[in-house]
Amino acid sequence: MCWSLAAALLVVFTTVSFGLTGSTGENLGTFQRGDQAAMIGLGVLGALIILMFTRPRVAADLAGIRVRNVLRSYELPWELVVAVRFDRDAAWASLELRDDELVPVLALQAVDREHAVEAVRALRALHAAATSG
Repeated sequence: MCWSLAAALLVVFTTVSFGLTGSTGENLGTFQRGDQAAMIGLGVLGALIILMFTRPRVAADLAGIRVRNVLRSYELPWELVVAVRFDRDAAWASLELRDDELVPVLALQAVDREHAVEAVRALRALHAAATSG
C-alpha cells in the first residue's frame, strides 16, 4: 500500500508542477522552472517519507533479536529481554526489557492477525530457548 501511495503522491505533485505556469495573479510574479522543480522535489520528499513506513523488520536467533522500526533500530541480546508482549488492545508487539523499557516491534502489527500471532509465538519460543540455559 505504501508503494502505491508514494507513486500516486509523486504523480500528483508532478502533474501539479506542470500546471505551474504564467502569472501568480495580479502581476505579483510568474512561476518559473525552479518552482516546477521544487514541486516535483516536494513530491519526491513526500514519497520517501511514505516509504519509510516499509522499513519495519524483525529478525531473531538464539543470540538475540534485531528490530528495525520506522526511525530507530535495536539489536538486543535475549538476556536483556524480559518478555515478548502482544497485549490484547495493542496495535503492535513490543519487547519488555529488564529496565522496564518497552521497545515497539512495528513489524508485528495487530492488523496482520494470525501471521503476527504466529510470529510472536515464535519469538517467545526463541526467547525461552535462549534464556533457559
